Amino acid sequence: MAVEEVTPRTLRPVRRPWLVQSWRDLAFLHWAVDPEVVAPFLPRGTGPDTLDGVTYAGLIGFRMVGLGPLSGPGLPYLGTFCETNVRLYSVDAKGRRAVVFLSLDAERLLPVLTAQALLRLPYKWSRMRLTRDGDLLRYTCRRRPSGPSSDFAVRVGAPLSDPSPLEHFLTARWGLHTRAWGRTVHLPNEHPQWPLHRAELVNLDDGLLGAAGLPAMSGPPVSVLYSPGVPVTFGGPGVAAR
Repeated sequence: MAVEEVTPRTLRPVRRPWLVQSWRDLAFLHWAVDPEVVAPFLPRGTGPDTLDGVTYAGLIGFRMVGLGPLSGPGLPYLGTFCETNVRLYSVDAKGRRAVVFLSLDAERLLPVLTAQALLRLPYKWSRMRLTRDGDLLRYTCRRRPSGPSSDFAVRVGAPLSDPSPLEHFLTARWGLHTRAWGRTVHLPNEHPQWPLHRAELVNLDDGLLGAAGLPAMSGPPVSVLYSPGVPVTFGGPGVAAR
């Protein structure tokens, strides 16, 4: 199987928009994990995507802005909310690299229910907040009614003019895999190249990684990044595996 290259821009442009949205003020926290540990979490027909024999688990906090159907415009209120997701990295039999979400916490109930119903994505309704004080951003989340929580803060540093292979691997992902309706589906996405910044983790008190079933992470994240964000277009789902 030939696996597609990791590229800062997609090799598979979206021809027919299915969803539009913007991702803003993203903090990316990543830990290195053994591919054998995460393989059982991935949908049928996919396997762990690796870089130099290692894969990663990510905790990503951000603001979703202007989510909406087709080519837009996005919904001004229901389509704008805070979100925090736990994700892994996958590759399918066609060589397409993607992400697999173990959980997606969001503060708007209607998008949560819609994503659960249409694609069986593991969205959770949560109380959430993103605050900014200068270069310090804090992401808080508590799953309703009394579930796990996450609270972390990052300090934004200098822009990255030449991201490393690892930084591209963790952020330049042009689709997602999920198991829905008895099959594994792939949703492609397209957006401009990420504007990335170095970032410093100021504090972390997280229960979402463990709630997703992942083992305790050993030590601090190996990568901490920030991005002011990008506009995103998703194409419709296609079958990756039965």
